[in-house]
Amino acid sequence: MDQQLVPVLAAVQDFLQREHGLWIDGGSRPALSGRRSEVRNPASGAVIASVAAGDAADADAAVQSAQRAFASGAWSGLRPAERERILLRLADLLEAHAEELAQLETLNQGKSIQLARAIEVGGSIEFVRYMAGWATKITGETMEVSIPAPPGARFTAFTRREPIGVAVGIVPWNFPLMIAVWKLVPALAAGCSVVLKPASETPLTALRLAELVQQAGVPPGVVNVVTGPGASVGQALAGHPLVGKVSFTGSTEVGKTVGHAALDNMTRLGLELGGKNPMLVLADADIERAAEGALLGAFLNQGQVCAAASRLYVHRSKFQALTEALAEAIAGMRLGPGLDLNARVNPLVSQRQQQAVCRLLERSRAQGARALTGGGAAALPGYFVQPTLLVDVAPDNVAAREEIFGPVLAAVPFDSVDEAVALANDTRYGLTASLWTQDLSAALNIVPRIQAGTVWVNSHIPLDPGLPFGGYKESGIGREFGKGAVESFTEIKSVCIAH
Repeated sequence: MDQQLVPVLAAVQDFLQREHGLWIDGGSRPALSGRRSEVRNPASGAVIASVAAGDAADADAAVQSAQRAFASGAWSGLRPAERERILLRLADLLEAHAEELAQLETLNQGKSIQLARAIEVGGSIEFVRYMAGWATKITGETMEVSIPAPPGARFTAFTRREPIGVAVGIVPWNFPLMIAVWKLVPALAAGCSVVLKPASETPLTALRLAELVQQAGVPPGVVNVVTGPGASVGQALAGHPLVGKVSFTGSTEVGKTVGHAALDNMTRLGLELGGKNPMLVLADADIERAAEGALLGAFLNQGQVCAAASRLYVHRSKFQALTEALAEAIAGMRLGPGLDLNARVNPLVSQRQQQAVCRLLERSRAQGARALTGGGAAALPGYFVQPTLLVDVAPDNVAAREEIFGPVLAAVPFDSVDEAVALANDTRYGLTASLWTQDLSAALNIVPRIQAGTVWVNSHIPLDPGLPFGGYKESGIGREFGKGAVESFTEIKSVCIAH
């Protein structure tokens, strides 16, 4: 099948040709060091843009800008309805620039343009509109207290939620625009100012987002973006004494270092970390539906999804039928650049990630796993890895233990529900899981036994802005989405009045 390439918009070409700086205090500026870094297209490896390479001094400048903006009350002092209106205007701007943003994301991250349009941009627009409404719904409580002294005194007591101040959002490279929005908009709804740190590999849409935020009416300094290495910029932001909260999405290993940096100042913390997510297919499951679910759950965004289904546990009676169906479907997946509408599998984000996935596949095979299809890098320009289905995967195999973050699915048979649940929970992670069965009673009995922050039944990977998202164990601390996302950017103040 020939390529069907989406033509690149003139607006996208113009944006790529700019000399991008850091976004601080309402405008673009070079890094204090003058250093810059290249941005590459994962489909070819070609340089498509360059951005300022900030460091700890630039991180401090961004935090100072955000702190001044917060202290001024230019945003935090607005009526909640005014903040809501501006955020809704931002959603309209995202919609008006949807194709531009989707193409930037595809060219920079490598993902399918169809995924970028529907999920990365479309999902972001829905999220902004949902979260905008919470700006007017932040509440406290009144309560009856029983304070015994002084004798005869009466008290009126209540709580109020106040914005936490400067919030830092450290964003990964798998969904650069959408996860930036997940961190930015709840913080803005709560009245905070924000510093975003996009991943070094994928900085472009965060910079464009900052421009649209200001165009929507958010005052200068309220939103800042610092591009640069995580080891310097991210750590400086996480450990900055003026930061009220750090929200980080990324690997468990990096999340731990961010957490340690924040702890020195008792900075509030939200960590959405790694996952090694199981998919349990019971004997009565609809195999065709389960196969479709596994293909989506495992290979969406080339498996570069924290919630991806990477461990497939199938009742032995259905194991051969399901793995044969999957192998046939996976072998027929066309590889190609994200702008190719006919491509089913796109490149990984970077050469580094491609090499990391291939090393893990080599280790897995050395430990006894067998690839029914795929198994290594694809012979194409860019950073492609063949979609891979592994079998003969022992419980201690790297494919059953480590988050590969690539297009790799490990399939294992089981004989009993107890065995399946034990296998599912045999991991240091606990982000998501899915259960496939037509037996409602079985589903309701098994779901409480699975140690994961989200358990889907007969689907895998759908998210909703109103449904809390986060993990058990080493998959993180706190929850994204819903009312709790906005409240996590606030402090609770108790007020007690004697009268």
